[in-house]
Amino acid sequence: MAGASIETTLELWASSLRDVKRRMHPLFTQDRVARSAEAFLDGLLGEERRKTGWMRAEAAGDPGPWRQQAVLGRGRWDADALRDIVRDYALETLADDDAVFVVDETGFLKQGKASCGVARQYTGSAGKITNCQIGVFACYVSHRGHAFIDRELYLPKSWTGDKERMTKAHVPQELIDSANGGFATKPALALAMIERAIAANVPFSFVAADTVYGVGDIEMALRRAGKGYVLGVKSNDTFYSWGKPSAVAGTAKEIADRLPLSAWKRLSAGSGTKGERLHDWVYLELADLSGGDYNEAQGGQVWTRGLLIRRKIADGDLAFFTTWAPSGTTIEALAKIEGHRWAIEDSFETAKNELGLDHNETRSWHGWRRHVSLVMLAFAMMATIRVHANGPATPSPKKIRRAMTTKTARPRSTAN
Repeated sequence: MAGASIETTLELWASSLRDVKRRMHPLFTQDRVARSAEAFLDGLLGEERRKTGWMRAEAAGDPGPWRQQAVLGRGRWDADALRDIVRDYALETLADDDAVFVVDETGFLKQGKASCGVARQYTGSAGKITNCQIGVFACYVSHRGHAFIDRELYLPKSWTGDKERMTKAHVPQELIDSANGGFATKPALALAMIERAIAANVPFSFVAADTVYGVGDIEMALRRAGKGYVLGVKSNDTFYSWGKPSAVAGTAKEIADRLPLSAWKRLSAGSGTKGERLHDWVYLELADLSGGDYNEAQGGQVWTRGLLIRRKIADGDLAFFTTWAPSGTTIEALAKIEGHRWAIEDSFETAKNELGLDHNETRSWHGWRRHVSLVMLAFAMMATIRVHANGPATPSPKKIRRAMTTKTARPRSTAN
């Protein structure tokens, strides 16, 4: 379907911006703080490449950055309430029972030791161990589009073992005083987000994630909830089949090495920026189980536990996934579900390059959550505009600004 005209896109942009500002306004007890938050959102969507306090303030016409900084720091408002507004707003447009809930993490490079959660740790954003914060995110991916709907800041043990440091960063006291001192693994953070989505009746059928999140607690929670999954696992994880004609046993790598060439099937994991993302795939069914073993309400449904293997065409690199799906789910469907993880990678890139996801200057616990939640709202707004504009891709602020320039530019005079 052809994209909307420039006029329609501009109208959608303006009306959508008014809508999201109206939704978040009740979070603030003072109008001046609400107006500063609205100006903050305008700054995230603005043309400045760096979304720093000074840059946003200049765009808003403020004499200095303190009003912008107050939104993240001194102001009193609930970032988790905004997170829920973002989720509900995105679902109004993107909701689909067959959607995939994708979990992944991204790094925020930092200098110094004061920013909440900062430590020398590995991040795929840099491809190495470096000084950074790590945020775990949930992205809702449906055939209509995709948007972030949840997030959590990871606190390594070097932080949770230091109460004084946690207090200086304004980590909530109840978290500091908790049994684990506030420490939660990345899978535990992901599980909390999955459980929040289920409690809020977010419609989705599968969860997709990489090897960090292919752990037992997440698997069991999804089985009890009647949700499928395609979760990355390590090459040395072991798998066994039972009740199937062909026996499977050994580590994931050993199983892959024993497969004949005829077992592999070339399939697309979905469309990317350079066309179809083709890989070679194998799907091995390991066992059929009753959903009633995990939830009485699913007593009549049969689920299949399996092992999905992906091989890159270029270099033969292997990736392995543990799967849980309704009996009869095809390898084509599972490959597409795994391919939905591309959406969150694309979302990270867009949010960082266009919306300043990693431009947060605050050092506090609530500052990080507020900044990230405001970026999530801006991203959800863009995803909504895309659906209503029927465009081929999520319109970025850069493209909208270009359209506005084209629309409003005056023709040059030809007079001498």
